[in-house]
Formats: sequence, C-alpha cells, structure tokens
Amino acid sequence: MVGISAVIRSVEEEIDHAARCEAKVLITGESGVGKEIVARLIHQRGTRSRGPLVTINCAGFPDSLLESELFGHVKGSFTDAHRDKRGWLEAAHGGTIFMDEVGEMSLRMQALLLRFLETGEIQRVGSDRKLPPIDVRVITATHRRLLQHVAEKTFREDLYYRLNVVHIEVGPLRERREDIPVLLNHFLHGFADTYQARPPEVTPEANKYLVDYHWPGNVRELRNVAERLVLRTKDGRITVDALPAEITRQAPIRVATAAGGETPVTAPNSQLLFERMFTNGASFWSEVYEPFMARDLTRNDVRHVVRLGLEHTRGNYKMLVQCFNMPPEDYKKFLNFLRKYQCHVPFQRFRMVPSALDRSTQIATA
Repeated sequence: MVGISAVIRSVEEEIDHAARCEAKVLITGESGVGKEIVARLIHQRGTRSRGPLVTINCAGFPDSLLESELFGHVKGSFTDAHRDKRGWLEAAHGGTIFMDEVGEMSLRMQALLLRFLETGEIQRVGSDRKLPPIDVRVITATHRRLLQHVAEKTFREDLYYRLNVVHIEVGPLRERREDIPVLLNHFLHGFADTYQARPPEVTPEANKYLVDYHWPGNVRELRNVAERLVLRTKDGRITVDALPAEITRQAPIRVATAAGGETPVTAPNSQLLFERMFTNGASFWSEVYEPFMARDLTRNDVRHVVRLGLEHTRGNYKMLVQCFNMPPEDYKKFLNFLRKYQCHVPFQRFRMVPSALDRSTQIATA
C-alpha cells in the first residue's frame, strides 16, 4: 500500500492484524481503491502465503456459471460439461480465495456460499454427493453498503455476519489527498521503467490540479493517468497543458469546515448536481442519494449540495424538499437521511442573508 495518510496507515495496521489470524475478512470501499491489493497483502503476510491465492469477480459471471466455477461440476451436468471440473474453492485448498464484488451475488448463490462457510463441504453441480471438507480462507470485498442491502432484503443478514469478522475499509482517494503526489510519483517511476523513459517532473501548477481533482475512479484512474502522462511527455516536465481535459476543466470549490479550514469539493459533485436538481428537475434521490450510497459521493459533496439549496431557500428545509424535486411526504425521510450520515447542515445562518435567488433579482432590478 503506497501512501502517507492516516487512512493508509490504519489500513496497514488492519492488514497486519488480519494476517496474524485465520478469520474471514470483508474489505469495503469504492471501485478502484485497491481492495484486491489488500487481499493479496493479507495472504502474503499470513501463514497461508505458500498456498494458492485464487481470485474471482462475482459480478463477472451469471448465476448458473458462477455456481459451476465456484463449486465445480461433473461430466454431463449441463451442455458442454464434457468432463469433471473442480471449482475455485477446491483449487484454493490450503490457501486463500478472494471473492470480489460479493454483494452482486443472487440470494440463491448467497445461500450456497453460506452453506459452504458453515460446513466447509462443497457439492459439485450435477453431483449427488458431497466432497470432503476443504481448508480455505475466505476474503471477500464489495463496493456496496451491505447493511443497506440487508435492510432491503437483497443480501442475507446471516451471510453478512459470517463474512464480516474482520472488516477493513479502504477510503476513496479524494478523502486522502496527501497520498496523491506519493502515488503519482510511484506510478510515474514504474511506467518510466516500463517504457524506458526518464521519470517526468510535475510542475507545482499541474500538481495542484491533480491534488484537487475528485478522482471518481480512485487509484485505478490515477494509475491510468500516470501511464498516459509518461507516454505523452516529451520534455521531462508535466505541465497543466499535458493533463487530461477532465482534470483541468474540473475547478475545485473550497468549502469552509467547522474547524475553520477548507475542504475542496469539486464542481461536478456539488454545483453541477445542484443545477441538475434546481434547474433540470432531477430528483435528490437519484442524483445525490443513490451515488452517495454507492460511495461515488462523499459527505462533503452532499453537505455542499445542501448548503447551495439552503442559500436559495433561506434555510427552509421544507422548501428545499420541493426544490430538490422530492414529494412533500419525503420531508422526514430526507432529514433522517442527512442526520444518519452526518450530512445535516444548520439552517440558522442562511436565514440571516438574502438567498442567491433574491440577490440575482436585486441586481436585475437595480
């Protein structure tokens, strides 16, 4: 794990704790933050490091094929099953299996996985007998909020608690911006070696754009940008002009925090979201709530959207519900969501100043 932030130091400590035991591990975090790297480090530092590490992406297979790949099948169990085949769980015997995007499993597959976790026994597709118990450590990962899916009855509660023995959460890159220069330097040197080029130097202006960018694709996106910059840079310096357009056109908005500092909140996740709701008629639930629950937005993003709305309604939350195109009966649901996830913004100071709408009206009539 490359980085200097407190978030990365905490993840490193959790990796060491997990490596010293055989407990099941659940890794959560947005897509691209490095969940598979965490799983590999746990395996490499643990007692099973000499055994196999088998990786499977549960989102990449339909239900029927996932069962066959995970548990294996016998000859003739379905079309094209020309021979017996052992599954990934058998292949991981004596080692570790890493199941990425476990939240994408159907309820039926969840039940099959739960049965294996309880007994250690597997039964190949099409077979009428169970195989002897296998010895494998299970590490799972997901970008979804599984507790939310448990509440919605789309993820089994008993399976959730089976998997969530050791929980490691990897924060998004935008919440640990001090890691961006370190990661960028790491990737630039790595790709420079790959392409036999000199590692380019990043100018201070370009570095500021890179640090302030929202990085929706997280570390994976930063890695891709670093490779592109190594290939495109000819004079050994990365200037603002060399940066991808999506980075340079996303100017940061800095919002005051309670501690008196400033937090960068980018336009696409605040101002533009607000404009989509206020001007284009989009709903808060689809534009803000769903991306937030999927970890594509941060608390700061949501707070800033709410701040912009309260400026227009002079601190009136009931009017804000209407401005954000929610039905009036969603008022309590909206407030409960904000309070539950610490996104509520005090309304008092917005009643002391004219709203943005009033200010524009005053200017037009002056």
